[in-house]
Amino acid sequence: MSDSRKPRDVLAGLQDWKDAHLTQLDGGLTNRSWLVEADGRKAVLKIDDQPRVEPYNSRAAEAQIQARAAGRGLAPGVLHHDERVLLTEYVEGVVWEPDCLKRDDNIELVASALRRLHALPLTGRSFDSLVAARRYVASIKNADAALATHCTQVIGSMRQPHNLCCCHNDLVAANILTVPEMMFLDWEYACDNDPFFDLATIVEHHELDDDTASRLLDAYFDGDGERWRPKLLEQQTLYLALYWLWLASRSESTQDELAAVAERIGA
Repeated sequence: MSDSRKPRDVLAGLQDWKDAHLTQLDGGLTNRSWLVEADGRKAVLKIDDQPRVEPYNSRAAEAQIQARAAGRGLAPGVLHHDERVLLTEYVEGVVWEPDCLKRDDNIELVASALRRLHALPLTGRSFDSLVAARRYVASIKNADAALATHCTQVIGSMRQPHNLCCCHNDLVAANILTVPEMMFLDWEYACDNDPFFDLATIVEHHELDDDTASRLLDAYFDGDGERWRPKLLEQQTLYLALYWLWLASRSESTQDELAAVAERIGA
């Protein structure tokens, strides 16, 4: 049984925020979130019902990675954390929609920000896609067992990357913010991984066409992107398999969503 902590109890121990105004936020698949406002300052408070386990970071690890990214202007700053709590700065800006990734100038911005992200220090924890897959499978009910097995086998067959770098690992449009510089939100999956996984997430999650994928590769590799297309395609295959398992593990996912991703997998 979960031990739900109340936001007021968390803030009571933080001098600058103990009398803050709270507004509960929508979203948050694995936590509860609030907008916190006090003395003209804003923050976002996230509270977990249980300590986090893989494929998520612990809140301490997430806070450390996000703080490093914030130091490079790539994330909101971290204000407080403990085993089940994360308090971060609230940054005013424009949260992206999927269509934002279809503009050439935005592709250049993403590629530039990704290069800076991938230059951050290694985190010391590598992304284990097979562990993530097995955790998703354990939560699947009434889904296509054959496809779940196929996706797990695809993930298990992938070679471990040799060129690890710090990756975000969840670069969907809703986690991209311009203020006007670009920042990334929600660092709960961030750890060391193949840099092409971040690129593949952007391409595959948003169903970018081949021309846009080529522009992203060229922007990331200063015009020398095409020779890296096989690496991108490999990671797109990995992402799709993980994405289907993730969708299947969620009770909120519809059969239409699952079928659409299954079709892209070719199953």
